[in-house]
Parts: sequence; structure tokens; C-alpha cells
Amino acid sequence: MAADHDQSKPPDEHAELDALRARVAVLETRAPVRHRPRARSFLAVLLIIVAAVLTPLSIVSTWAKNQIGDTDNYVAMMAPLASDSDVRTAVADRVTGAVMGHLDVKALLADVSPADRPVLDKALSKLSGPLTTGISNFVRGTTEKFVSSDAFATIWTDLNRSAQSATLKALSGSGGGAVELTGDTVTIDLAPVIDRVKQRLVDRGLGVAARIPEIHTDFTVLTSDSVGKAKKWFRALQVIGFWLPLAALVLAAGGVLLAVRRRRALVTTALAVAAGAAVLGLAMWVGRAFYLDSLPSRVSQPAAGAVFDALADPMRILVRMVVTLGVVVALAAWLTGDGRAAGRVMAMWSGGIGAVRDAAGFTGGPAGRWVHRARRPLNWAVVVVAAAVLVAWDRPTGMVTVWIALCALIVLAVVEFLDDDSSPHLAVPG
Repeated sequence: MAADHDQSKPPDEHAELDALRARVAVLETRAPVRHRPRARSFLAVLLIIVAAVLTPLSIVSTWAKNQIGDTDNYVAMMAPLASDSDVRTAVADRVTGAVMGHLDVKALLADVSPADRPVLDKALSKLSGPLTTGISNFVRGTTEKFVSSDAFATIWTDLNRSAQSATLKALSGSGGGAVELTGDTVTIDLAPVIDRVKQRLVDRGLGVAARIPEIHTDFTVLTSDSVGKAKKWFRALQVIGFWLPLAALVLAAGGVLLAVRRRRALVTTALAVAAGAAVLGLAMWVGRAFYLDSLPSRVSQPAAGAVFDALADPMRILVRMVVTLGVVVALAAWLTGDGRAAGRVMAMWSGGIGAVRDAAGFTGGPAGRWVHRARRPLNWAVVVVAAAVLVAWDRPTGMVTVWIALCALIVLAVVEFLDDDSSPHLAVPG
């Protein structure tokens, strides 16, 4: 009966069953191939993770090579500290203390006749406190006027230029001159500043200051228990300062190219790189607080904070730049995808601009048709130019980044407006 039932089936049904069996057989033979996309995906994820991990190290290595290791860049970082109020106060404190420590108050009366010395010595013993205080205030006032002058700014710049090896000596073991490394503390010798203050004291009538010998006192640039431990790492980062960022970029690109879904991989890579840079920024913020709390009492925390910020500011700029570029690339890749949410956003963008164009009765003519044909390269050119401006900007603050993004959006809107094709078009790279 079953055989009769099978024989009763029409020929078309037999053909359909044979075709289904053949398709199942083909799918079964292809099943093992599924392991290959899994292997590719695993390798792509691994490369993206390594690129994200290398991102903060790449930023630090670039900073170590281009900022700390370059004399001009180092001087440019430190020169503004000459006008910082906290640094001026700390320098004035150190210089005043050093001068007063070598100033003999009794020598002020050295020219008094011997007959009057016993009386004056007795009076001086009673007025030593007030007299010393008055002289100290005089020295302090003279020092503060000097550190507020252009002459101090010049000395400060020259001192940092000749002492550019300060941080290098702390972290790579080289240096010399006006820089000293004692344990885990880097200091700059303020002897040139003291010499100029002594001369000003003499010019203002305190002739005894000319008898003060040469004084060497230190201004702390960097101090930390981990300075010694960081030496080998800093030297390594200097050597790989160029190659490490390049390696991170190649790994990120490799991860995207190996991925099965490349657009999604590009979004993930861009966000992962931005997250790696953001982690470094957070570590710097937390590390600054711990660094200042660990300073000895003799070191001015406000001045140390100003020095820390001056040294770390170029690294913060790199962090902001990488985070911004990562977010922009991820957003562009997402918006040009085929997802529902992205499609809705882009439909709102092109539809809104199209409504304005239609309401204005604008027709682009030949120029509009050319813009329509070249819309994609034009939009990518806008994105590339905006990214290049951000990278080339000397100190791209948050407000600068916002303005660059707004200008890019305006240009993209203009490109969309000039496109006179009747169908809606996306105004971002697609």
C-alpha cells in the first residue's frame, strides 16, 4: 500500500522531493565550512582587543618621544609656568628662604664705629626678631617683584632649555647640568634666580647681600616612589614611540578586514580604541590626585599640580583627539549601515534638508547634478578634512572639537541641499 501510495504521487511532487534531498545533502557537506568564519571572527576580535590595549601605550609612547624627548617641545610645555601664580609663589618661597639663611643681620651694622658696638649689639639682641622680620619682608618683596618680571620668564625658559634632561634623567638615567636626581626626586637648581635677586637687593640698598656666597637651592620638578621603576619602561617607550602607534593602527585595520561583518567591526574597533584612550585619561585624572597626596610637606602642592598639568597636557590632548576620532568614525560607520535606527536618523536628516530645499524652490541645475554624482566622495572629503584639522590643531580643547564638528555638519548639510535629485539622499559617507 505504501508503495502504491508513493507511485500515486504526481511526477512534480517526486521532483520537488528529490530537489529538497539534494539541497539538504549540499548543506550537510557545507556544514564544516562554518568553522572558518568562526576562526576569522575570533582572530578579528583578538586583533581589535590588542589594538585597543595598545592605544593608551601608543599615546604614552608618542608623548615620551615627541614631548619629553624633544627640547623645543619640552621648553614649550614648561615656559608658561613662569607666569603661573603657584609656581611663582613656590619659587619666591625657596629663594627667600635660601637668601635669609645666608644673610647675616649683624653685618648690616658692620660700618658702625667700635665705640658704639657694645650698645648696638645689646640693642640688636633685643630687636633681632623684628629686624629679621623686616629684612625678610624686604627680601620677599624684592623676590616677588623679580619672579613677576620678564627677566624671570627669560631665565626660566633658558633654565628649562638647558635642563631639558630633567625628566629624561629621572626616567632614562641621562642628564646633568642644572638638573639633579636624588633618589626619586628631580629638581632644578635655582642658583641663577638667586644671583639675580641678590643683585636686585644690592641695587635697592641692601649692600650686605653682595657678601652672600653662591647659593644652590632646588625646585622640585618631579618626585615619586615609582620614578626609578619607570626608567626601563620610559626608555622602551621612547624607542618604540613611532612604531607602537603604527602597530596599533595596523592591528585595528587587520581586525576590521578579517571580520565577516566589516561595518559592525569598524564600529566596534573605533569604540574600542576610543575606550582605550578614555581609560588612559581616567588614569591620568586619578593618578594626579594620588601623586599630589603623596608629595612631602616641603613641596608646594599647587606648584606641583601646575608642573604635572604642564607635562601631562600634551597627553591629554592626544587622549581627546583619539576619543573624538573614534566616536566620529563609529558614528559615521553606523549611520551608513543598513540598520533600522540608522536608516531612520538618516531619513530624518535628508528629509528635513530636502523639505527646506523644496520649500525654497531650489534647483541646482548642472552643479546640483554634479554634486549628486559626487556626493559620496564629497562627504568623505568633509569628514577627512575635519579629522585632519582636529589632528593638526595645536591644542584642541573641547570647545574646538565641538566647533570643528559643527562646521563639518554645516558643510554636509550644504552638500545635501545642493543635491537636487528628487529622491532623498544621505549627507554622510555612505
